[in-house]
Amino acid sequence: MAIESIGANLPSLLIKNEVKKTPAAEFGNLLTDFIGDVNKSQIDASRSTQSFVNGEEIEIHDVMIAGEKAKTSLELLMEIRNKTVDMYRELTRMSV
Repeated sequence: MAIESIGANLPSLLIKNEVKKTPAAEFGNLLTDFIGDVNKSQIDASRSTQSFVNGEEIEIHDVMIAGEKAKTSLELLMEIRNKTVDMYRELTRMSV
């Protein structure tokens, strides 16, 4: 009977245990990232508008596209927030 070396199994034992993320934490991280993206699009739209007003070389259609992207992403964020609040209210109502 052959005795196996412990060295073969050692790397798997030495791997650090990763903290398992809960679905709530993953949703929170996803939402935080999306909020950052919405903020970035709002800032980009504001900068492009300011550049156009200052007479820099930027086309009006680029300003309008940036503004519409910012508006649409903000509307989506507000709908996600509304649905999340509705879901929370429904869950608390069901648990009572």
